[in-house]
Amino acid sequence: MTFTAWCNSHLRKAGTQIENIEEDFRNGLKLMLLLEVISGERLPKPDKGKMRFHKIANVNKALDFICSKGVKLVSIGAEEIVDGNVKMTLGMIWTIILRFAIQDISVEGEHFSWLGKTAPYRNVNVQNFHISWKDGLALCALIHRHRPDLIDYSKLRKDDPMGNLNTAFEVAEKYLDIPKMLDAEDIVNTPKPDEKAIMTYVSCFYHAFAGAEQAETAAKRICKVLAVNQENEKLMEEYEKLASELLEWIRRTIPWLENRVAEQTMRAMQQKLEDFRDYRRVHKPPKVQEKCQLEINFNTLQTKLRLSNRPAFMPSEGKMVSDIANAWKGLEQVEKGYEEWLLTEIRRLERLDHLAEKFKQKCSLHESWTSGKVELLSMKDYESASLMEIRALMRKHEAFESDLAAHQDRVEQIAAIAQELNELDYHDAVTINARCQGICDQWDNLGTLTQKRRDSLERVEKLWETIDQLYLEFAKRAAPFNNWMDGAMEDLQDMFIVHSIEEIQSLITAHDQFKATLPEADKERIATMGIQNEIVKIAQTYGIKLSGVNPYTNLSPQDITDKWDAVKHLVPLRDQMLQEEVARQQSNERLRRQFAAQANIIGPWIQTKMEEISHVSVDIAGSLEEQMSNLKQYEQNIINYKCNIDKLEGDHQLSQESLIFDNKHTNYTMEHVRVGWEQLLTTIARTINEVENQILTRDAKGISQEQLNEFRASFNHFDRKRNGMMDPDDFRACLISMGYDLGEVEFARIMTLVDSNNTGVVTFQAFIDFMTRETAETDTADQVMASFKILASDKTYITVEELRRELPPEQADYCISRMTSYIGSGAPPGALDYISFSSALYGESDL
Repeated sequence: MTFTAWCNSHLRKAGTQIENIEEDFRNGLKLMLLLEVISGERLPKPDKGKMRFHKIANVNKALDFICSKGVKLVSIGAEEIVDGNVKMTLGMIWTIILRFAIQDISVEGEHFSWLGKTAPYRNVNVQNFHISWKDGLALCALIHRHRPDLIDYSKLRKDDPMGNLNTAFEVAEKYLDIPKMLDAEDIVNTPKPDEKAIMTYVSCFYHAFAGAEQAETAAKRICKVLAVNQENEKLMEEYEKLASELLEWIRRTIPWLENRVAEQTMRAMQQKLEDFRDYRRVHKPPKVQEKCQLEINFNTLQTKLRLSNRPAFMPSEGKMVSDIANAWKGLEQVEKGYEEWLLTEIRRLERLDHLAEKFKQKCSLHESWTSGKVELLSMKDYESASLMEIRALMRKHEAFESDLAAHQDRVEQIAAIAQELNELDYHDAVTINARCQGICDQWDNLGTLTQKRRDSLERVEKLWETIDQLYLEFAKRAAPFNNWMDGAMEDLQDMFIVHSIEEIQSLITAHDQFKATLPEADKERIATMGIQNEIVKIAQTYGIKLSGVNPYTNLSPQDITDKWDAVKHLVPLRDQMLQEEVARQQSNERLRRQFAAQANIIGPWIQTKMEEISHVSVDIAGSLEEQMSNLKQYEQNIINYKCNIDKLEGDHQLSQESLIFDNKHTNYTMEHVRVGWEQLLTTIARTINEVENQILTRDAKGISQEQLNEFRASFNHFDRKRNGMMDPDDFRACLISMGYDLGEVEFARIMTLVDSNNTGVVTFQAFIDFMTRETAETDTADQVMASFKILASDKTYITVEELRRELPPEQADYCISRMTSYIGSGAPPGALDYISFSSALYGESDL
């Protein structure tokens, strides 16, 4: 019944059915039709005849098709099928089911891996195609896994197999178009249900759900395509919106940039410039970003359309990327022109403002200068003036005339600026012109008054020439003498800073030279004062009333006398200051010599000790113990010498307190001595440590003194710089001379051993360590493992009792605390892993 139902489930698609398998397949026609339905392929045209050989030919065509699909038909011939052999016919149908219904499903062991989808279900454990299906829960789980809407699995019971099976059969036939091939009662009452029948029935579920999955896949594909299309449409809409907004912004901005109406004031134009800068800094950058994003979106959209086999996106008219680029180019051209116009207009206004301000400034200066000049020129003070006053008035008037002539240029400049302001269309030209005209009129009046006053003064000028000449002579001689006294007072009070006796001696010499000039200066003072006495004598003789003021100078005879007394008072004070500085510099010189005497001894002593220690470290004449003894003696000598360094530090502190910062008597500074002393201490300590390490290496590795001397001799020979280190090339040459056959890889490995910090040099200690590793016999991890294996009686683990029995207590406790538990099989509780422990001892793993 199962095979018949299975065949009918497929033959229904061709509009036919069978009642009896062995009878209905005898002529081969329905057999060929069944194969065409389940394979989806066309078979050769069948023979319609009813003769036996026609039937055998049709069956053979069906069997040949089955064989073409890689199926081996054993003992199944066309004659048996035509003769109605039930066993052979059923075997052929089972072969077809296996090939076309079951083979498409992945098979693992005896059951389908596809059935693993039922694993999460309660009370379901598919292990075969007979007993695993008796309670019906596996079939219900299979249906619920793919169509949870058809069965409420939570209401099923394991103790109701008949109900579960019938539920599955009814749901499959009603909703999944799977015919009822099995009988629930037969399955429940049979100890082991027919495996082929259940396998055939279950395969129908696979193909039924496979079709549903294909439909789901197709739906997902459609959704994916639609999602891509929707996303592309969204990008298109965004592009159109962004392009429209950007073009609209450009359309609004260009007229603003094309507005070239100039302002009258600099403040207004600067506000325009600030608005433009605000546009550049605030408003334009987001639009630049939008334009860039627009181009990116357009390129991204076109790429997505091309990858999804869609036609290229064509924006609305006027919104192409090229259209936006052209609009943007036009914006930038207008923007550039606007900026140039702004700067040109600002420069023009700046020039106007500058000229206007310059005009006002020059006018103010001129008006300030002319203030009171009309009244001054109109005075008649010369009518009651004395001779000196007349001469002074005449000189002042001459000076005024010179000043007046000098101001002629300023008046001309004012007129020129006013003319330029008119030419540049200055907004307040009326005010400018009025002020300029007033100045020109005033200037003409001043010229007239000046000439009138000159004529008046010249009439009385010669009345007082003699006294006037004496005043003039006094002024000529008093001024330079007064300047000399000012300079002398400044020099005598001048502060000085010197750092040596030579410098202070130079100042003393200059002061002595100055004092030698005092007699001549005193003669000049007496001569100058004699002129003043002559003026007084003439006035007394001729009864002339003197005003007491020299019209040619502000210096009075009393001024000359007071300054001369001040100079004589400052000279001895300067002598005292110079002598005090001499004493201080002599003290500083003693400190310099005292420091230099010690530094010139300590500096060479440190250098000598450094060289001696270096010689001791490379000396191969004696044993390492002798070298150590010598170095200890050097160390003690150095420690004993520390008091000299401390004394030098004290002298250095005194020098610093006296502000002494140089010392010509020595090339050694305190910093040099400190550095040398620290290097000496470091060198002796490092050298002692190196020798101690060599002794440890010799004793630990069994290296003889002769071998060490040989290593030292080789190292010294190739240490070309004599600095206790070899560079890689010298080290390679040294190894080759000692018989090493070195390739690049091997030498690189050795360098990682001797220069692990990648300093680029090989020290003697690293060289000794390498040579001792090469020449001395050392324990290895394998040797330690072998020793533990002996203690453990050839076992791969060891017990605590064995460790305590064979090792001293301290070593046993050390091993027990660090060995990990053995994780292999066959070991008693508490067994320990000595293999990993041995590897960790030599750094091959972690303890």
